[in-house]
Amino acid sequence: MVLQQGDVHLYQTVDDGDISVVDGVVEMVGGLQVMAYLCLFGGNAADDRSQDSNRSWWYNLNISDPSLQYRAETQFLLRSIPATSANLIRIQDAAARDLAIFTEQGIASSVDVTASIPAPNRISIVVNIDAEGDESRFEYVENWKADA
Repeated sequence: MVLQQGDVHLYQTVDDGDISVVDGVVEMVGGLQVMAYLCLFGGNAADDRSQDSNRSWWYNLNISDPSLQYRAETQFLLRSIPATSANLIRIQDAAARDLAIFTEQGIASSVDVTASIPAPNRISIVVNIDAEGDESRFEYVENWKADA
């Protein structure tokens, strides 16, 4: 039996998220990367994050504090608005809102988000998190194509 600690290593692929399995064992990681990933891409992709949305992720049904729910406005916008430079700031702002739980819950002292368009229908979201002097940097490169 293999004793595992940490979070299941979730990472972004060209067709959404995946987990890493090495020699038949699910890879685990420590740190803030899984929480950051879930904040941006967790939940239900059809959830528009409005207060009256009935499309919230099933996990949120058990969480009474809305600030602790995964809603992933970033994920929703990447599938619902066109990939334009004018919409880039909307995505960047949504990512900052999705990641606000880090500072609201005292997990980090600051979170900085920068978004760019590295290629057609692609977006790069760079997240820098300062957790009491321990800095983490994550980059997520994702498809950005509104569903037809």
